[in-house]
Amino acid sequence: QVQLVESGGGLVQPGGSLRLSCKTSGFSLDDYAIGWFRQAPGKEREGVSCSRYSDGRTIYGDSVRGRFTVSTDTTTGTVHLQMNSLKFEDAAVYYCAADRATWCAYGVNYSAYDHWGQGTQVTVSS
Repeated sequence: QVQLVESGGGLVQPGGSLRLSCKTSGFSLDDYAIGWFRQAPGKEREGVSCSRYSDGRTIYGDSVRGRFTVSTDTTTGTVHLQMNSLKFEDAAVYYCAADRATWCAYGVNYSAYDHWGQGTQVTVSS
């Protein structure tokens, strides 16, 4: 059974950093794409990143490129999203998602993933 559990959200000041984690189980990270998405109140869901461990490559959305970094720990089945230089507009609920048939060439905003976590809240406030 595929499961995804996010953690690491919280309150951070502008310019600060947070590291989100997506603990996966029930599948191999070699075989699935992992996407990070976020959704702020009143806004559409936005793609943050897409990675597929077997490709060794991650793509990022324009609004986070250069500030956010995805890393994969295959020993624990955990995908991390390191978020630096956080801005007010980064505040949202962040979700990780997994899908066997998705390829990152589809783009970060492709969201037809079969499996989603419950989300973790990121608040950016001074």
